[in-house]
Formats: sequence, structure tokens, C-alpha cells
Amino acid sequence: MKVNILWDFDGTLVDSYRVFVRTFKRVVEEHIHEDEVMKQLKISFTHAVKYFGLSQQQIDQILEMERSLHPSEYQPFPRVEEVLQRANCNCIVTHNSKQEVLRILEYYGWLHYFSEIIGWEDGFPKKPNPEAYIHMQKKQAIHFVVGDRALDIIPATKLGITTCAFQNEAIPEADYYIDSYDQLLHIMKEKSLQI
Repeated sequence: MKVNILWDFDGTLVDSYRVFVRTFKRVVEEHIHEDEVMKQLKISFTHAVKYFGLSQQQIDQILEMERSLHPSEYQPFPRVEEVLQRANCNCIVTHNSKQEVLRILEYYGWLHYFSEIIGWEDGFPKKPNPEAYIHMQKKQAIHFVVGDRALDIIPATKLGITTCAFQNEAIPEADYYIDSYDQLLHIMKEKSLQI
């Protein structure tokens, strides 16, 4: 069976957290450890903002700094493109701006891998609400959801879709945990999914 994959974007397809942590630390201007920033961002940006007590001005500054970055700052994870190439259908549900995701995908020549991308502009409730996943399921059967945070995995679990937590073993709901896309390729081969 050819596999259809629903992806999160930041921290799943591209290593954006490295950029987010650096930007966050620059704006907060306090001595906070990168690991602590990463831990809070892995829950959600909104959670991290509340945790560190950021003002609206600081939030706007972070978002502006991120928008001004060149797409090359967002490095794809090794071998993720091989998974994209072999999947029957790929789609993205992200809290990021669809425009920003398209800009990065275009830079890497990856636009053709994706049948649909849902960003915050599309008006769906934020994950872990499953509405965006349900929308994708109606268009194309989704066999696998890959994400790096619990809020990526929870909606898939509610819908009975197989889940894969990327670089985050602290997600109790996930069916699989991987640290590299070599592992995902192996899981899919093991499960007789043609990719």
C-alpha cells in the first residue's frame, strides 16, 4: 500500500527550533538556557510566551525577526526528502503562516511534494483540535501523521491514524518514536507500506 502522510512543519520537516530558540533568546534578553526555551517551545509558542511572560511587543519582535530570516536558516532534517519522494501523498497542517511555509518549501524545491498545506490563515481551530486533520482525511486517506509535539499527535490519535513522534519521546500518545528519518523509512518498510 502506498502511504499518505500528514506532516507538521516546524521541528518536523525543517529544523526551525534552532532558529526559534536563538530569536527568542535575543528578544527576551535574559539569561535563559537554550534547553529551557526549547522545552517550552516544544509544548507550543503560546505556552512559551506565557511561561516567560513576554509582552505583545516582544512577541511582535520575535515574529518580525523570524519573517526576515532567509529560508536557508531553516534546514531540512536529513533524509526527510527521501520520505517525501516515496510517499504517495504528503500534506501539512501547521500553526505557522502558510505563506512562510510556501516560501521555505519553494526555496528547497519541495512544493511539488505536497498536495495541500493548511496554515493559520486557513481558519481552522488550532491543534490539537482535529478539524484540519478531518478536512485532510476527507480529501485523501491519511495513513501516518508525523509531528514533534503532543498537539500534532493528539488529533491523529482521536481519529485512529497511526502516529509518529519525531525527536520527542515525551508524547505518550504516539505509536512510534523516531530520532531520524532513517527510522521512519525502516518502520514503513517493516509495516509493508510501499514508500
